[in-house]
Amino acid sequence: MPRPAATRPDGATARPRSAAIVNLGCKVNQSEMEAAARLLREACVPLVDPDRAADLYLVNTCTVTSIADEKSRAAVRRARRANPDAEIVVTGCSVQVGAEMFAAMDPAARLVTNEAKAGLLRELEALVRLGAPEGRPHGPLDAALPTLSGVEAAGAAGIDGIADDRASVERTRAFVKVQDGCSFYCTYCIIPRARGAERSLEPDVVLADVRRALAAGHREIVLTGINIGTYDGGWSERGARGSHVRSALTLAGLVRRILEATSVERIRLSSIEPQHVDDELLEAWVAGAPRTLPHLHLPLQSGDDGVLRRMGRRYAAGDYARTVERARAAIPGVAVHADVIAGFPTEDDTAFARTMAFVREQRLAGLHVFRYSARPGTPATRMAGQVDERTKKARAGELLAVGADARAAWARAGLRTVTRVLVESRLADGRWVGHAEDHVLVAVTPRPGDPAELENAILTVRRAAIDGESADRVTGEVLAVDPAPRSLRVPLPVLAGSPAPIGGAHVG
Repeated sequence: MPRPAATRPDGATARPRSAAIVNLGCKVNQSEMEAAARLLREACVPLVDPDRAADLYLVNTCTVTSIADEKSRAAVRRARRANPDAEIVVTGCSVQVGAEMFAAMDPAARLVTNEAKAGLLRELEALVRLGAPEGRPHGPLDAALPTLSGVEAAGAAGIDGIADDRASVERTRAFVKVQDGCSFYCTYCIIPRARGAERSLEPDVVLADVRRALAAGHREIVLTGINIGTYDGGWSERGARGSHVRSALTLAGLVRRILEATSVERIRLSSIEPQHVDDELLEAWVAGAPRTLPHLHLPLQSGDDGVLRRMGRRYAAGDYARTVERARAAIPGVAVHADVIAGFPTEDDTAFARTMAFVREQRLAGLHVFRYSARPGTPATRMAGQVDERTKKARAGELLAVGADARAAWARAGLRTVTRVLVESRLADGRWVGHAEDHVLVAVTPRPGDPAELENAILTVRRAAIDGESADRVTGEVLAVDPAPRSLRVPLPVLAGSPAPIGGAHVG
């Protein structure tokens, strides 16, 4: 049996000289591990590449597909090879649903379930307090970030007890967790078992995380969760859903509150179920423009109604199409991205053809493709009509091609328009690249006199042409540079493993 997660083993109080973090899976996973990364940074413990020797390894696992499980196990094995004497802590969804396989593979590893992550972070906070060097420098970021216990004392324990830092960063963007869990129980999905029922953070906790990210210099916030459309202002943390839900704060209300209470310049939503894109949310999004960005990620999974019913999805293809139409009517130039699963049980050639036709009809701006993966204990594993791997792979390839065409077509359609680009990184050829409001990548060459460093600047750009190196990236002509590009003060990066989608990482 694994050792208890919430109790620190005897003799494990020494401050590690180095640590490594491997994070696999969704942005929610990443946001949780960023709390650990920041606490280690506060303790002046350097984070190193997971393939290098370290005293402490934190592995945050994913179980959304069998491939994710395999990558999670491989990460633990690599950590043990890198330092046989290290303390290895394994947490996340794969541990939640399959602790036995990790215990058998590495009996010395500590296994921490999702519910017990609070104990892990309290141990790391103790490390910060007891092990940090005397007189270490404190910068503005340190002053802006309350400690774990300080937030808990205010009555905001948050999701899974992680009360310190639900904001995860990808340099210029910050991912802020507002919700966790799912009670929908789609027949293919193991996440409700791994994450539990829906529960939301209180708005004051979310606002504190947004302010924390802004204090670190981030200009774009992505609100993320497992089923973000069920956000209810924290009521669900107090017990089962009841009549109070009708008067609870909705996701639209949370967005309005963030816009009113903070100076955030750009907000996106992570993946949101199509049935949750209601008139209230669309009205809030339109009212918040241009700070609310014209970009939605709406999981589709299939364009065939029979397959959707067997998946346990809560809409038909026609409902999805109407949601897309309503979003486009309300939000000028909105880019819609989708997820699709290839090879779900009972998906025959006719059903797949319907999906292909439906995806093309939606004129999507992007598509993430999953091959169906049987997850133990889910109803889909017991269905007749299982699709063989060769067919799943072929169908995924066809969907990927449609997705590539969709991204390229969307990029072409935006040529000659003026957009605002948040610069994220420098390309090998010296150009800078970042995302426009509609999530299209734009590469630019600075003008004479522009700042030498453009990371985290917001540029006004005219989209000029398709980039010769990438059909879904455009080149842009810089018209103006934000007068005060912000300096980023961010935690050391968490090294992330590849999540489950084929053909690109999920936004949220």
